[in-house]
Formats: sequence, structure tokens, C-alpha cells
Amino acid sequence: MGLLDRQFNNSNVIITSMENLLNWARLSSLWQMQFGLACCAIEMMAAAASNYDFDRFGVIPRATPRQSDVMIVAGTVTLKMASRIKRLYDQMSEPRYVVSMGSCSNCGGPYWEHGYHVLKGVDRVIPVDVYVPGCPPRPEALMEGIIKLQEKIRRESLVKKSA
Repeated sequence: MGLLDRQFNNSNVIITSMENLLNWARLSSLWQMQFGLACCAIEMMAAAASNYDFDRFGVIPRATPRQSDVMIVAGTVTLKMASRIKRLYDQMSEPRYVVSMGSCSNCGGPYWEHGYHVLKGVDRVIPVDVYVPGCPPRPEALMEGIIKLQEKIRRESLVKKSA
């Protein structure tokens, strides 16, 4: 027990580092950019509806990339759409995160093998932080992916370490 722990034994005082406080604030206010491309978008909308309620996790939907810090790519990414996804990702401010939702977004899904126009995973265009498997994944799976992203943000270091 340190000096501060003995001095502040009141239950209304919390002692933590500034980095932990900022990470807690960032993970508690994720602004998602909806990017629904196919059937997975219906499950993404269901996760934001009243039955699952993304708002209780601090996930607020935004329609513009300049106000978003999380992009949820839900559905089949075609080669034509890949350049637009990259452009929107580049417009997002740092730190930015990507959740790939569904088999089509993760690895091309059933359409990649028989189609010439489907990208074999969105990670060929932008870096992905969390993969949510399924075809289509249930809203519970997307919520678990958001929780995994929040755990990743909680562990991040805000200070750049020089080599």
C-alpha cells in the first residue's frame, strides 16, 4: 500500500494514471462509421437497435468519416468499392480502428472463389483491428468484437517509445 492509498481511503477518490484515464475515455466513446455493403449490414443495424443497444457500450453511429474513429466494414467488398473504403479510411482522424464483420469482409466469403470482382478480404486495402466471423454474424458477435476492440484500446500506450 502506497502513501496515496493510505492518505485517500475515501470511496469517492480514484487514483489512476493519466494514460489509463484517457484510454478509458477513448474506449467509452467509440464513434462508428456505418459502412454496410451487404447482408451483414442488417445485423449491424440490429446491433444498434433497441434490442441490443450499442449505445450502452458508448458506440455512437456517425455518417461522416471526419467524426468517426471506428469503421465497421460489413459485407462483400468489391474491387470497385475498395478504393472508396481506402479514401474514407484516410479521412478518419487518428487513432482510428477497423472492425471487419462477416466472412465476405474477412476473406471474400463464398463469392471470392467464383467471382472476379470480389476483394479477398478488406485487410488488403486497410489494416483491420478486429475480425468478426460468421455469415452473417449475429449482433452478439459484433458486440463481442466491439468489446475486443475496447480491450485493445485499454491496453494501448499513448506515449510513443523511441528506439
